[in-house]
Amino acid sequence: MPPLPVYLDNHSTTKPDPRVVAAMWPYFTEIYGNAASISHTFGWDAGEAVDRGREQVATLIGADPKEIVFTSGATEANNLAMKGPLDALKKRGNHLVSAVSEHKAVIDPLKRLAREGWDVTFVPCDATGMVTARAIEAALTDRTVLVSVMAANNEVGTINPITAIGRLCHDRGIVFHTDATQAVGKIPIDVRADGIDLLSLSAHKMYGPKGIGALYVRRRDPQVRLQPLFDGGGQERGFRSGTLPVPLIVGLGEACRLASEERETDHSRIFDLRERLHRGLLEVLPMIRLNGHPSDRLAGNLNLTFEGVDGEALMMAMRDVAVSSGSACSSSNPEPSHVLRAMGLDDDLARASLRFGLGRFTTAEEIDFAIEAVSAAVKRLRGLTAIAR
Repeated sequence: MPPLPVYLDNHSTTKPDPRVVAAMWPYFTEIYGNAASISHTFGWDAGEAVDRGREQVATLIGADPKEIVFTSGATEANNLAMKGPLDALKKRGNHLVSAVSEHKAVIDPLKRLAREGWDVTFVPCDATGMVTARAIEAALTDRTVLVSVMAANNEVGTINPITAIGRLCHDRGIVFHTDATQAVGKIPIDVRADGIDLLSLSAHKMYGPKGIGALYVRRRDPQVRLQPLFDGGGQERGFRSGTLPVPLIVGLGEACRLASEERETDHSRIFDLRERLHRGLLEVLPMIRLNGHPSDRLAGNLNLTFEGVDGEALMMAMRDVAVSSGSACSSSNPEPSHVLRAMGLDDDLARASLRFGLGRFTTAEEIDFAIEAVSAAVKRLRGLTAIAR
């Protein structure tokens, strides 16, 4: 039996890689200078660490280091990406396009902008959770100035065709933003080849620390101009003022370096474990349906509906397996998943769904334990439901 509880909620957050923690530690205890202090070696050493982290982030996504702006996480990066360009774009139009299946960190800022007078369109996704280039194209008008579509869905793992969407946007002179929080480090992303103008990411989704993320901002062909969300000391070229959290930046950089080197190996091993979990559950349980695209999906994602069972009750019945019923960022919301409902599931099926998130540290032993724990809990709950009827 593996050590308990078993962690299968890696879309919510990942365990920091010990190598990331080791890289960060000296910047808490020994190299503790302010990166903006340019008059002594403490500041120089901190500045060098920031430069190295910026380069490591840029390398992972095919960007120039000067195009990386550090933020507190993907939520701030998303807000900066969608609100920051609007002052420069408003002369060209007032129409923004996104999708109903986006993370709340994209949907809610856009709803705020709609209340402030911007024209916002949320296009539908298909039954697999995919947002197609055709759906985006149908929503565009001659007043559209920005499109935001996530690279991979955080709930069902479906990978969106961002290269096709990016090409479509560039052909029309529209700024294209992608929330790549779940995708960076897990699938190949090249901001140049994919036609991405703005890209959000977060360290804690790829074995780095919480509290640090980044926004890629294209500098040429075309240059994206941003207004900051708040003002201060002018750090990050004025885009994001505030003292730089050097240890966290070091951690993000190291996480990106490891992802660059180990992504393919991680992908293969995690994919095999996910298929083992899926097959194991299908062998012992009837009335299971897969949510999300059957093949164009993140290797570590398995979102399943267990018909006849409430997902919250199922999670409570298997406390030794950590999973989720949807986005951890809105887990306090009792409503069924907005992503699953957008895919066509009714409320009962949406509530009967669980998201399994496998990661770098998941083991075969943990998967086998999860199969037993989940199947036993589902059978017990279905039996109780039958008795109640």
